Amino acid sequence: MNAAPPPELSGVRLSDAQKLDWLRLIRSESIGPQTFRALINRYNGAAAALDALPQLAAQRGKPIRVTTREEAEREMDTLRRIGARLVALGEPDYPASLRAIHAPPPVIAMRGEAAALGRPMVAFVGSRNASAAGLAFTERLVRDLAAAGFVIVSGLARGIDARAHRSSVGTGTIAVLAGGLDKIYPSEHAGLADEITERGALLSEMPAGWEPRGRDFPRRNRLVSGLALGVVVVEAAHRSGSLITARFANEQGREIFAVPGSPLDPRAAGPNELLRQGATLCVKSQDILSVLEPMVAGGPSAGPLFREEERGEPAEPLWDELDALASGSTPQTQPGHEFDEPAGGAPRDFPAVAAPQSPARAGNAREKIEALLGPSPVPVDDLVRAAGVGVSDVQIALLELEMDGLLERHGGNLVSLTPR
Repeated sequence: MNAAPPPELSGVRLSDAQKLDWLRLIRSESIGPQTFRALINRYNGAAAALDALPQLAAQRGKPIRVTTREEAEREMDTLRRIGARLVALGEPDYPASLRAIHAPPPVIAMRGEAAALGRPMVAFVGSRNASAAGLAFTERLVRDLAAAGFVIVSGLARGIDARAHRSSVGTGTIAVLAGGLDKIYPSEHAGLADEITERGALLSEMPAGWEPRGRDFPRRNRLVSGLALGVVVVEAAHRSGSLITARFANEQGREIFAVPGSPLDPRAAGPNELLRQGATLCVKSQDILSVLEPMVAGGPSAGPLFREEERGEPAEPLWDELDALASGSTPQTQPGHEFDEPAGGAPRDFPAVAAPQSPARAGNAREKIEALLGPSPVPVDDLVRAAGVGVSDVQIALLELEMDGLLERHGGNLVSLTPR
């Protein structure tokens, strides 16, 4: 039987059979967004890719557990039971802004009003242990932006996220979950999640029934920033999850707004650092509106569904991609770990943003990057091209240099060595 080709234009709806095949493929072991697209391109459809997986795994010397049709049907049934549905990349309800990011999820689970996803969006992120002033200022900004026609995006976490959602439930807000749509986290926000669906939507790329783990939060964060024209950081400790969202926003070409705070308050360290790196100062809603309103007419353009450069082996695998099988390791986390401001310094699961790599490979990448850097800021894209290594290798090398105090980040995705 010939496999149906993947849709090539936005607005094409998958048949039920095609959508089930897409779900089976993306839910199979070690298949992430980039591997999914590589397989779709190589085999001209999900059904043929599923048939080819066992032989492909055998060639790599490690079996792959392929999601069964019954398992995929159970997930679809669970979503229907809670009033949710799956939307595939390229279908009319798939957000154009999300389609434009690097490695967009092939399918997202959605519960609520899809119309909200067609309006211009602004993301809010910040501390879970927010100050009273931070919460009040968040509410003020959100209400002004909502009155101007913007939908608010956040991650349904405690603190700034929750205040942003609650301040916009009547006008439209989008919550992106790190777990399945039937596993609201934190659990005390289940009522808020129901309110959100009346005028907005809940989104997740994770399977129904999935309990969020530490490494799932940065994965969620890339969708929070990817949906929006800009990201507002209200309060965030140094090296917090909110700053990871800001970093994704920078890589995705989104605007970054930072609310300044007292240097004596650790919760202001993140926004103040972003301002030093070139983020837009935000002390009133007009600071955001003056930047984003001119962008609303055009908005972020949606790239092609299956880019030519993504054919064959994925260049920058996520931690769950097929290429990660060769390393024999995956990030280790505990159920329920959140990706925010852990006691004792760096986030628990930061390396999970990139693919696992051997110490020798990591060392070589760092040496190359450090040799290419100097006191003058250079674009990260130029480093990738000059170093001749993968984007994930470059990002890990930059992270190591930054944590050692050897790297400075500047606006416009520029980096340089710290003056000595």
